[in-house]
Amino acid sequence: MKIKLIFTGKSSFKYIIEGVDIYEKRIKHFTDFEIITIPDLKNTKNLKAEQIKQKEAELILKNITKNDFLILLDEKGKEFSSIEFSEFIEQKNNIGIKQVCFVIGGAYGFSNDVYNRSNLLLSLSKMTYSHQIIRLFFVEQLYRAFTIINRIPYHNE
Repeated sequence: MKIKLIFTGKSSFKYIIEGVDIYEKRIKHFTDFEIITIPDLKNTKNLKAEQIKQKEAELILKNITKNDFLILLDEKGKEFSSIEFSEFIEQKNNIGIKQVCFVIGGAYGFSNDVYNRSNLLLSLSKMTYSHQIIRLFFVEQLYRAFTIINRIPYHNE
């Protein structure tokens, strides 16, 4: 199973970039993993939030195939424990899902087009985090899931 993680916009924080790089390399030991960064939109200061979300949606949806299992990271989504998340990932692999795409939206979230295409909304917490920091939190949890699946000491429970 391939896992694709789609971000909206580049990170401006060095510690996030370095942290994501560390976990990206670790995850690639377990599965085919790709990170796609949707470029920052230009000339948005005169656009409304809905217009920005729609432009981002077009770029996000270009990177998703009709057969992909699409998961949006969204504060209103389903919450999993780390063990439950690992079981979810393993189950998707076991039923033959070829590609799972996780998407972290921009500062305004997602357009209705992206929500309508999604298969699942996933929340890492009831708290709201910046779309920058959640990248690092998510890749760490994805790595943790693979260590749980493969019974590699990392997760303590």
